[in-house]
Amino acid sequence: METKNIMIVGVGGQGTLLTSRILGGIMLTGGYDVKLSEVHGMAQRGGSVVTFVRYGEKVAEPIVEEGQADVLIAFERLEALRYAHYLKPDGVLIVNDQRIDPMPVVIGAAAYPEGILEELSGKYKVLSVDAMAVAKELGNVRAFNSVVLGVAAKHMDFSVEDWLGVVEKTVPPKTIALNQKAFLAGYES
Repeated sequence: METKNIMIVGVGGQGTLLTSRILGGIMLTGGYDVKLSEVHGMAQRGGSVVTFVRYGEKVAEPIVEEGQADVLIAFERLEALRYAHYLKPDGVLIVNDQRIDPMPVVIGAAAYPEGILEELSGKYKVLSVDAMAVAKELGNVRAFNSVVLGVAAKHMDFSVEDWLGVVEKTVPPKTIALNQKAFLAGYES
């Protein structure tokens, strides 16, 4: 099997690092060699956060090059636009349809781009999900990243049972049931 590349992009505090640990866990469960790399921009100030997950028979390095990502998971629209060029031509872009204004927009120095999902859909295979609305229905918006992961999991070759087991081992104990329910909501959407 050739090495597969997954990128997770978002804004600090959205759970990109937890999601990368769940992805790493599912890859290990599948018997693959896994490399994770976390790039924290200004994560604690709401800045861009990027995580790479690479898996296969033998993975030499953790970094995904531009144009090499099989799956790009974006927890926010502008982050999807910012990193879409990392996708392979036949890659899949999974986007949480959420807007978080970066500091230049907040202070009025820049405008938030309009029509991001439409622009991306013209170039890539895009799956958009309003994960915040789904998580809100489940009673906790903080579980939105598990919803997005559930959508992404449909494009990977692992059983739902394996995913739920890794979620259980990875998330804080008090949040297991919520995160599993959120994952399933995304997976079944």
